[in-house]
Amino acid sequence: MSRSRRRRPRLPSPPGKRNGRRSHPGLFAVAVAGVAAAAFLTVVYWPLDDELERMVPKVEQILAVQTEQTAAAPTASRFVCEVAFVNDGDTLRCQDGTRVRLHAVAAREVDETCSPRHPCPAASAASATAELRRLAGNRMITCERTGQSYNRVTAICWTAADVEINCAMIRSGTTVVWDRFNRERAICQS
Repeated sequence: MSRSRRRRPRLPSPPGKRNGRRSHPGLFAVAVAGVAAAAFLTVVYWPLDDELERMVPKVEQILAVQTEQTAAAPTASRFVCEVAFVNDGDTLRCQDGTRVRLHAVAAREVDETCSPRHPCPAASAASATAELRRLAGNRMITCERTGQSYNRVTAICWTAADVEINCAMIRSGTTVVWDRFNRERAICQS
C-alpha cells in the first residue's frame, strides 16, 4: 500500500504578509508620512488663539522696521529695539535687555542733578523722561550704534515714522546737545 502523504491545511496569511514576506515594505513609510503631513497641516491651519492674534501686529511691525532698516542702511551697527522701559531723559531699555544711551544728548539725572563736566539743561529730569516716554515708550524703534558707555550702547534712534529721537529730545527743550559727542557724530542731520 502506498503511503500517501497527508497535507496540513494551509491557514490564510495575515494581512500585509504573503508567503512569509511583507507585500509592500514602503506602505508603512507612506502611512507614517501621511500621518505626519496631516499633523503638520492641523498645526498650520489650527485657529489662532487670542494671544497669538495679538502678537501678529507686533511681528508685522518688527518685520516692517527690519525691512525699513535694511533698505535704509544695511550695516551691522543698526538694530531694532522694542522699548520696555525709559530710565530717564537720555536712557532706555529694550525688551532684550539692551540698555541704550542716546548719543550726544544730555539730560538731568533722575534726582534732578547734573554730573560734573556734563552739560546741564534747564528743564527738569521728569519733563525729559516724560518726553522720551512720549517718543519711544513701549514702541519699536530703530537705532544705530555709535559706541559704548557704562555697559550701555550709545546710539542714534528713530521712530517708525522716521523721527530722529535724539534730535526730537533736543528740540523739545528738555535736553541739550552734548557738543563733545556731537562733534564725533552729529545728530539732527535729517
